[in-house]
Order: sequence, then C-alpha cells, then structure tokens
Amino acid sequence: MKKYELIEHTADIGVKAFGSSVSDAFSHAAQAMFDLMTDNSKIDEKGEYNIELDAPDQEQLLVDWLSELLYIHDVDGFVFSRFEVSLNNNHLSAKIYGESFNTNKHKIGMEIKAVTYHMLTVEEKKPIYVQVLFDI
Repeated sequence: MKKYELIEHTADIGVKAFGSSVSDAFSHAAQAMFDLMTDNSKIDEKGEYNIELDAPDQEQLLVDWLSELLYIHDVDGFVFSRFEVSLNNNHLSAKIYGESFNTNKHKIGMEIKAVTYHMLTVEEKKPIYVQVLFDI
C-alpha cells in the first residue's frame, strides 16, 4: 500500500495519506509534509519530541497535529523523519524523531505556511485515509 499521494491545487498542495489505521494515516500525512519541506531520507533521529493533543473531532485533531509539527519546525528548526502516532477517540499521543535542519545536509523544499481546512477529510472506513491541503 502506498503511504500517500499528492493532490494538485491552484495555489496550495494537498496530501491524501493512507494507512491500515487512522493513526497510520496521520503518521503518513506528517511524513508527506516533511517530504515536501525537505528530503526526509537524509534526516537522522538525533532528537525526539513527545506530543499530546486533544480536539473535538478527528478533522480538527489532524489540523492541530500537522500545525504542531509545523510550529516545532518553525520555532526550533527541527525536521522529522519518523512519527509514532497513537489515537484514542479525539486524543493524539505521538513520539516524533528528527534533527535540526542543516542546509549542508538537507535540501530546501517547499515552504509550508499553514495547514488548511479546505478539502479536509478523515475517512475511518476502508480504504482508510486522511486528506489535507497546505498553504504554500
């Protein structure tokens, strides 16, 4: 099963991320986001963050999850390559692994400004997927 596919949009770029569970799809959406931002195959697991989030529904949780990763990237300069996501109703618990962005090592990809609500989808029935658009 492929992890994700890109969705072309007029001024944005989107991702449709698949998984054997919604947790997997959340993880693959995060991987897709960092694939767009840099080549995440070159990211070593030198540091980790723990994230806990609650939201009123799965769609909001997806936006909050990706927005939190974007915030950490923007503030701390970290890029991530591995995401261990656990979902329990509308609670997300995750451990993420990566390192500080280094222009000598990591290529500069797209600048993602924000996670949007446009075309936002969390599909819990097979095929399980999440869909999100990024403002670039």
